[in-house]
Amino acid sequence: MKKSIKDIDLKNKKVLIRVDYNVPINENAEVEDDTRIRESLATIQYLIEQNCALIIMSHLGRPKGKPDAKYSLKPVAKKLQELINKSVKIAEGIVDEKTKQLAKNLKNGEILMLENIRFDPREEKNDIEFANELKSLVGDDAVFVQDAFGSVHRAHTSTYAIAKLLPAVCGFLLEKEIKYFEKILNSPERPFIAILGGAKVSDKIGVIENLINKVDGIIIGGAMAYTFLLSKEIKVGNSLVEKDKLDLAKGLLRKAEEKKVNILLPIDHIVATQASDNVEYKYIDSIDIPDGYMGLDIGKNTVSRIANIILSAKTIVWNGPMGVFELNNFQEGTRQVALLVANATQKGATSVVGGGDSVSAVKKFKVADKISHISTGGGASLELLEGKTLPGIEVLLDK
Repeated sequence: MKKSIKDIDLKNKKVLIRVDYNVPINENAEVEDDTRIRESLATIQYLIEQNCALIIMSHLGRPKGKPDAKYSLKPVAKKLQELINKSVKIAEGIVDEKTKQLAKNLKNGEILMLENIRFDPREEKNDIEFANELKSLVGDDAVFVQDAFGSVHRAHTSTYAIAKLLPAVCGFLLEKEIKYFEKILNSPERPFIAILGGAKVSDKIGVIENLINKVDGIIIGGAMAYTFLLSKEIKVGNSLVEKDKLDLAKGLLRKAEEKKVNILLPIDHIVATQASDNVEYKYIDSIDIPDGYMGLDIGKNTVSRIANIILSAKTIVWNGPMGVFELNNFQEGTRQVALLVANATQKGATSVVGGGDSVSAVKKFKVADKISHISTGGGASLELLEGKTLPGIEVLLDK
């Protein structure tokens, strides 16, 4: 386990903190969804209670290494100020002279937010010179706090190089993410099941290969299910299929069988001629999908088949929807899975939901408060499920 902000003395220190404020901004320059900002508040409030002078770093979007007003963190600083009910200064730059002066004059208990860290092209190059410039804002006696789970799978200057130059610990958000993923991957209560969905098998190969060695069962839905079905020579009509991954899908099914891991695929479908709410859709009470139609959601028999497996599970990890749940005609399968995972959690299971679409689904179907842990990092959570070591975590101090 890594050291957290509770494990070191932070009283009256200058702290450089990396957060994940990569949030949607609307055309009126307002934050549309402040979830990620709210998730960081416990860490920020604790640091303020320790009388720290706090310099916040984050990226927003993909500004390609140069300043772009569209990706400014000014609306984010404004929203943070509202949420924390405390003044947040926003720098015009990152390590320019004006910002250095702001940092130098920063008093204990005050907050300064740097402009979008990706406005500097050196950020994504894990540049040690840039890291030293960031360190100069806080000095040698400062501490680096990593609380941006959504960015720890990238070895960038603000996630990796800087952590080599200052004592580096995790904030409460990152600590919680590490705790849940370590629990489900290293010491899960059984039965342990994974629910995987989304468009492409290729996005989840590493996850499936790693989880086959850990879980008791895998439920596969979404478009990726049709590649698996076709690999078993089941008719999938015009469904989205990765034909170059058919042998791989066959191999994964074979490996699961050898490990006695039950892989459950859809046995009935909601289909249409295209993914649109404006076309006629129908229910197919069969594993085969007729020509001219594409599978866009799992059917009621599939839901019935997986219900007991989800409800009897003690550990559940869910990444990816069961269908095109953004469209009303194809949301029911994902809605039912969300309700089942919530019910299992209420009965004592540990549930971890990761990946943008799955997180959107539990929010859409109003069960987010009934899930044990909703991960804030899609890419990072996928890499942890693949069994990878994440550079932004690995570089932090061990307990």
